[in-house]
Amino acid sequence: MSHFNRRDFVKGAALATASLALNSQAQLAFPRIAKVSPRLRKANEKINIGVVGVGGKGHSNWKPMYDWGENIVALCDVDRGDVEKGLAEVKERCPDAKGFSDYRKMFDACGKNLDAVIVSTPDHVHGAAGITALKLGCSVYVEKPLVRTIWEARYFEQLAKANGVATQMGNQGSSSNGLRRTVELLNAGIIGNMTEVHVWTNRPVWPQGITVEGSDPVPDNLDWDAWIGPAPMRPFKKDTYHKFKWRGFFDFGTGAFGDMACHTMNLPFRGLKLGAVTSAECIEVEGKNKDTYPSKSIVKLVYAAREKLPAVNLFWYDGNLKPSADIMPQVTATLGEVPGTGCLIVGDKGMLVSTNDYGEDSYIGFTGEEKMTSTKKTETFAHIPEVIPRNKGGQQQEFVSACKGEVKCYSDVDHSVPMLESMLVGCIAQQVEGKLTWDTKKQTFKNKEADALLKPYMRKGWEY
Repeated sequence: MSHFNRRDFVKGAALATASLALNSQAQLAFPRIAKVSPRLRKANEKINIGVVGVGGKGHSNWKPMYDWGENIVALCDVDRGDVEKGLAEVKERCPDAKGFSDYRKMFDACGKNLDAVIVSTPDHVHGAAGITALKLGCSVYVEKPLVRTIWEARYFEQLAKANGVATQMGNQGSSSNGLRRTVELLNAGIIGNMTEVHVWTNRPVWPQGITVEGSDPVPDNLDWDAWIGPAPMRPFKKDTYHKFKWRGFFDFGTGAFGDMACHTMNLPFRGLKLGAVTSAECIEVEGKNKDTYPSKSIVKLVYAAREKLPAVNLFWYDGNLKPSADIMPQVTATLGEVPGTGCLIVGDKGMLVSTNDYGEDSYIGFTGEEKMTSTKKTETFAHIPEVIPRNKGGQQQEFVSACKGEVKCYSDVDHSVPMLESMLVGCIAQQVEGKLTWDTKKQTFKNKEADALLKPYMRKGWEY
């Protein structure tokens, strides 16, 4: 493969955008995809990894891979101090690793040497960096949510499948064998036909429902232009966006819904074999404004019937809102209270409750019983066979193995993109009033205001 040059890429992207090809099943238009060979390795080979987002969550993603013996060849972070720390950590085995504050320059300098890329940045950079890596034939691990808009999700999916690479979204509960076992129980129909789901979270624990004014000097260690990346430029404001409080802003994050539903909706989405969402409506909201997601909300999603399974109503609650305890007496009888975060799945033979974000700890209560039984009581559910492969490591270990052709990631695009699409439809419902009808085949709403939110803003020079 020839040397990757950002100027050539931007020029090529502009030409491709000028002659957009409609997806065969969609209204959304995508640049033409030029297939490249996937950079997969053999089981006994080391993969060369580039990292976008070095500190914080990024560190917990790339450092285990380095400790397992994989090569870290490039580290990129807008915080130059985090890059320096990262380079110091890998210099013993990877002394030639290079550091950057702008991911475009990292791909310029190191793109031809990368087999895989890890993206652990604010949401608005997930698609930009991840899609750029996919165009090179790199496998990609992206923290949840995979991307910030539906256009990015479907473009990401097309590229990943066209180039045959490994992908993994970092919703870590997927690597839990406890979740996988509970999915098997639900798939087997243990609580009958399931038509109602409630999912709730104590997030946001960052500001939402706010506006920001004014500016402050940019710290010397921060590349603010690179932090903004493809988003609309705005002035730096201390203790507002970087490093943690960006999540609530429309330009940068996906709010509590887009952030936490990747965890808390993961179990019901898999267990009920959910797919296309047909409508979304924000039925309760507090603290709504033009810049950020609301401080509290309840969103109703309707999922289509599939195969022999009925349609499903799913209710999402954030801002510490919860479903009423009255609808789950077995839960309060067993646990003493409604958990602070979790999900409730209602079937015609009983119900299941998950008591944390990741779907690892769950209880089943059958109709007529006073209390519930832990899904970890193997003897109770021994008649239901294990059919999902068990994970021998974490989410990151599974990704490394997939890069070497040994396994398929459990949160690859086949799962992460359909689930994320339905969540992002819900995020749009938090911004646009009224019931929104969504057509997943045509990738469009029957609402122009909602359709305007399908694609990301791309600042000049940061197109992808």
